[in-house]
Amino acid sequence: MTAWHEIRRFPPAVQLLLVNQFGVNTGFYLLIPYLATHLTENLGMSAAVVGAVLGARTLSQQGLFVVGGSAADRLGARGVIIAGCALRTLGFALFAFGDDLVVLVAASVLSGFAGALFNPAVRAYLAEEADGRTAEAFALFGMFAAAGALAGPLLGSALLLVDFRTSALTAAAIFAVLTIAQVLVLPAGGTRRRAGGPVPADWREVARNRPFLAFSLAMVGMFTLESQLYLLLPDGARQATGWDGAAGLVLLVGTLAHLTLQLRVTRALKRRGQRGRWIVTGLGLTTVAFLPPALTAGAPDGPDGVVDGVLRVLPVLAGALLLSLGVMVAQPFVMELIPAYGRAGLTGTYFGVFYVVSGVAAAVGNTVVGWAMDTGGRGGPAWLPWVCCALFGLLSALGVAWLRRLGSLPAASEPRAVGAAVRGEGTAA
Repeated sequence: MTAWHEIRRFPPAVQLLLVNQFGVNTGFYLLIPYLATHLTENLGMSAAVVGAVLGARTLSQQGLFVVGGSAADRLGARGVIIAGCALRTLGFALFAFGDDLVVLVAASVLSGFAGALFNPAVRAYLAEEADGRTAEAFALFGMFAAAGALAGPLLGSALLLVDFRTSALTAAAIFAVLTIAQVLVLPAGGTRRRAGGPVPADWREVARNRPFLAFSLAMVGMFTLESQLYLLLPDGARQATGWDGAAGLVLLVGTLAHLTLQLRVTRALKRRGQRGRWIVTGLGLTTVAFLPPALTAGAPDGPDGVVDGVLRVLPVLAGALLLSLGVMVAQPFVMELIPAYGRAGLTGTYFGVFYVVSGVAAAVGNTVVGWAMDTGGRGGPAWLPWVCCALFGLLSALGVAWLRRLGSLPAASEPRAVGAAVRGEGTAA
C-alpha cells in the first residue's frame, strides 16, 4: 500500500494535520535559519543581542509546551491549533516589519509561544483521532515534517535573493493559509475534556508519574542525535569535501529515507508487536550511526580531488542514513506510547510535559556535543563529538531497555478508547 492510499484511509481532519505539518516546517525553516544573518548583517546587531532574540523564541516554546498541552486538554485541540497558527502568522509578520529590539523580541516570543500551543495539540489530536492506527499516523506525520524541513531552506534560499522581508511575509502567509484551512476543515466540536479539577493538579499528577518521567529522560538520546542532522553531520560533510553545499546532502539523504521508507518500516514492525523492543532497536541504530564518521574523522583537511572528496563524505552520509533509519524505527512508537502513560483526558498535557523534559535534556546534550566539536576543532581528538553522540544513543538505548525489563513501558493505548474518554464518554485508562 502506498503512502497516498494510507493517507486516504484517515479522516479529513487527520489528513489536514499531515499537510499542516508540512506547511509548519516549510514556513519555519524558510525563515528561522536565516534570521541570525538578517539581524547581524542587515540590522547590525551584536551577537549578544542576536542570541537574546533567538533565545526568547526557544525559551517561550520549550518552556510553555506544558501550557499548550493543558490548553488542548481543557479547551479542545482544534481551537488551540488554530490559535497557535494564527499567533505564528502574527509573529512572522512582525519579523518582516520589525527593525527595533522590542518588536523583534515580541515576534520571537509570539512565534515561540505559537509553537508551544500547536505542537502538543496537533500530536494529541493525532493520538486521539487516528482510528486505531496511531503509529501509522505518526509515521506519516514524520514524513510530512521531513519534507517540509527540506523544502523550507530551499525556498528560503531562493526568497533571500529578493530580501528578508519577502521571506518573512511568505512564511507568515503560509501560516495564515494553514489557519484558514483549519477553521474550515477541522471539526467544529474538536476534542474536548469536559471534567477535571484545577490545571496545576494535572501537572502534579504527571510530575508524580515516575515511569513516564523516566521514559522522557531516557529519550534524550533520540532528540539530541536527531538534531545532529542540522549540526554535526553537516559540519562533517563540509569538512570532508571542503564544499559548503555538502551540508545539503545530509538533509537530502535523511529526507529521502523518510519519504521512501518510513511508512513501510512502521507497518512492518507494528505487525511484529513489542513496541518497546523497536524503540530500543531504533536507539541502537542512532548509536551505530556515528561510528562510521568517527572512524574516518581526523583526515587531513581538503580532499585530493573530487573522487577523494566523495569517498571521504560517504561515511558521513552513511551516518545520516543510519540515524534517519533509527529515528524512523523508534519515533512513531514513542509517540504512540506517550498517551498510554496517563489517564484519558490528559493526552495533551503528557505530550507537553514530554517535550519540556526531553527538550531541556536535549539542550544540555547539544551543549555537550558543541563543546566536543570545539575541543576537536582546537587540536583535540577529531572523533570526540562523534563518540559523544554514540554514547548519548547508547545510554538512551540502555535506559529504555532497562525500563522495558522493569515492565515500565505501557502497552499502546487504543486510540478510540482514548478519544472517547477525552470527550468525557469513557473511563480512565
